[in-house]
Amino acid sequence: MGIMPVAVYSDPDAGTPHVLMAEQAVALPGSTAEETYLSISKLVQAARDCGVDAIHPGYGFLSENPEFARACRDAHITFIGPTPESMAALGDKLHSKDIALAAGVPVVPSTPACLPGDPVAVEFADRWGFPLMVKAAAGGGGRGMRQVNRQADLGGDMETASREAQAAFGDGRMFLERYVANPRHVEIQVLADGSGHTIHLGERECSIQRRHQKIIEETPSPALTPELRRRMGDAAIAVAREAGYVNAGTVEFLLDPRSGEFYFLEMNARLQVEHPVTEAVVGLDMVEWQIRIAGGEPLTLQQEDIQPRGHAIECRIYAEDPYRDFVPSTGTLLRWRPPSGPGLRLDSGVSEGQEVSIYYDSMLAKLVAWSPERDLALRRMEAALSQFLVLGVVTNIPLLRAVVGHAQFQQGEYDTGFLEWNPAVTSPFISGDSRMMARALAAWASRQPVGQASQQAGSDRPVSANPWQSAGQRRLP
Repeated sequence: MGIMPVAVYSDPDAGTPHVLMAEQAVALPGSTAEETYLSISKLVQAARDCGVDAIHPGYGFLSENPEFARACRDAHITFIGPTPESMAALGDKLHSKDIALAAGVPVVPSTPACLPGDPVAVEFADRWGFPLMVKAAAGGGGRGMRQVNRQADLGGDMETASREAQAAFGDGRMFLERYVANPRHVEIQVLADGSGHTIHLGERECSIQRRHQKIIEETPSPALTPELRRRMGDAAIAVAREAGYVNAGTVEFLLDPRSGEFYFLEMNARLQVEHPVTEAVVGLDMVEWQIRIAGGEPLTLQQEDIQPRGHAIECRIYAEDPYRDFVPSTGTLLRWRPPSGPGLRLDSGVSEGQEVSIYYDSMLAKLVAWSPERDLALRRMEAALSQFLVLGVVTNIPLLRAVVGHAQFQQGEYDTGFLEWNPAVTSPFISGDSRMMARALAAWASRQPVGQASQQAGSDRPVSANPWQSAGQRRLP
């Protein structure tokens, strides 16, 4: 596009790929997110010093912060995203529900904003019964969210969720929402220009989640009929127009697969992590369109121009242990050998030899597989995950392989409770050959002969636990 990008980076990120690739990079002194990527003053000053025309906020940190968008506007720097006013309106989850209702889109019944101990929470629970959902009024991404299954847990769960929301968003307000049993999480991607012209780019299925956070997305959704796809697309456009939305955004819904009814969940006023799957099937560069719209250009695409082709699946590669409650993993990437080939795309911010620190989100990469048919895309993803070599940190790749290869997932018959209802997927399994190698590695790490390593100290009983765990925290050179 003829635009020279300027990257910003914290101290731990000094050697990361985006810094090395950028034509110019500016340091934000510090290590924590609060000192660097969440510092509005530092970012605006860096932009002024470099004389930039615009800031793209990405899809994390300040990407949905209306104060940042307002600070950019005050500094006469274009914010590549929606206006601070629409961002603020949609960022308040309860206000966004009012917008959806005004647009004629159904929502899940909920309380007004409240704090732990508020009588309105008890009244709502008495009316709707349990289970219920507790959610943060000012945030998303699974933070400050709890499922409450009985009256005795309501107060404690609200207090815990409120503290988490306060820490994540600076706002401890909560609301209670009626629980929708076994829903699917389906979202619609929208684009809108400054004149109000709005289109949608189809849906993304996001029901495979851990801790209410997505780990696998695909498009098109196996659950949608053409008629349901049309209705949900129309609803998403209606919400965006009612909010006066400009630029790229995503309207999220809960879908009851039995009745075909759907409910507005929220609208994310930013580019989504999972946008590459949409790009893969519609053949558009969404960031290019974000920049063009922010620059005042009209959206020249019409709804009939959007003709999705094929099927795309995305797996999020995290540095975390899926068999130890998804605890984050840190260390040096001793080996980073992602797969490549036809129909594959990798978006990553790391490289071999890089340190995976404690300071930021544990996502390492997004792996996308495209193919003309869903079953071929699944096979392509299975093969790609099996070839993805990462050493130095624990990743969730084994979990992703288990999900993608699961019969229920391959049939498209799954919902947001998939991991909960399939505990075998989140339980480590070691085949015979892998078990022998694991025993050898465990023996090496403990400096014992292989025969001794196969027994617990002081016991004649063979080890039945995972030998990777029994090897402790040592790392092979």
